[in-house]
Amino acid sequence: MSKSESGTSQSAMDIAGCRLTALAAGIRYENRLDLALIELSEGSVVVGAFTQNAFCAAPVVICKKHLAENQARYLLINSGNANAGTGQAGFDVSLETCVLVAKATGVQPDQVLPFSTGVIGELLPLEPFQTSMDNLIGELSAVSWPEVAQAIMTTDTRPKLVQKEFEISGSLIRISGIAKGAGMIHPNMATMLAYIVSDIAIAPPVAQLWHLELCEKTFNRATVDGDTSTNDSCILACTGKADNLLIDNPDSEDAQIVKSQLFELYRDLAQAIIRDGEGATKFVTIVVSGGGSEDECKKVGFSVAHSPLVKTALFACDPNWGRILAAVGNADVVDLNIDAIELFLDQVPLVNQGAVHSEYSEALGQEVFDKPEFTISINLNRGEFVEEIWTTDLSHDYVRINAEYRT
Repeated sequence: MSKSESGTSQSAMDIAGCRLTALAAGIRYENRLDLALIELSEGSVVVGAFTQNAFCAAPVVICKKHLAENQARYLLINSGNANAGTGQAGFDVSLETCVLVAKATGVQPDQVLPFSTGVIGELLPLEPFQTSMDNLIGELSAVSWPEVAQAIMTTDTRPKLVQKEFEISGSLIRISGIAKGAGMIHPNMATMLAYIVSDIAIAPPVAQLWHLELCEKTFNRATVDGDTSTNDSCILACTGKADNLLIDNPDSEDAQIVKSQLFELYRDLAQAIIRDGEGATKFVTIVVSGGGSEDECKKVGFSVAHSPLVKTALFACDPNWGRILAAVGNADVVDLNIDAIELFLDQVPLVNQGAVHSEYSEALGQEVFDKPEFTISINLNRGEFVEEIWTTDLSHDYVRINAEYRT
């Protein structure tokens, strides 16, 4: 069973060993949920993946350090301020927020992971954390997933929540996930934050292995605008409160069921981010097949996904297929052969043997481009590898949203 966004009820998302809450702390805006806390039971397995941006924000640096030093017990998340590009002062403030949580809960500061998202280059104010901490701790509950999903949003138009419930060897397993992201979305932790919590009992090495692999195949296959944020973070936490036998062999039958369910949840969250892309009117899947390697399939897919000319044609519902072909040829792939390339719009044949397909017509292309969701398929015909990329168009609203972001 899988539920997402409006189909997810509060009770359905409850995870044993996890409590959470959100409130309006006034970090940037008045009367808007912008501060959240997730509490994890002692002994929880917590693993992370983070932005590859060389100028990563202070909370990312601290998260990595704390994950390496101790078992995480609390995740502290704020929106409205990224606390990136703020020097030592930003690092000190982020660390002090961990100290505030630690003093209020009796854990060590390095058992608190801080996360921030919002405007870059402004120092995170400490006072909202100081004045809100008692209420934040006092209001922890199992049923606040929707509120937390809302509190972590910036330019998102809606919260993103997905829940999975299934059985392995007679044990009921639950996974709940939330994410934020609508712009500044690009692989290398595709600005996004994501938190996935399960009651599964799992060995830390298996959790880490799967988390990195699943992030690569989902969040790192999603792109809105080609910009990698300074703050991207994705956390998988497993409380171990389910009564399953410990998942310590990634190849076991139960393990493969769990991994499949996790993949679906990660994928659904990643696709929800793309569907909520800033100003987006299209959700486009780019499938690159027949590649000689995974890397060249990705290069071709992202070359098309990041082309401003392709993205504006998508927004205009203009089947200007020459832009797609040019973007394929612009990929950094050695010895691409135009005569071998095949292009399809959904099931409509578009290009083969270096020219427009004999069965293609402008009317057929227009019919596909008028859809809110469709697939561009590219067969390189030079190998067995296949990769899938998800992207959006580039609209007037994307420009407006980012032009007015700080106003």
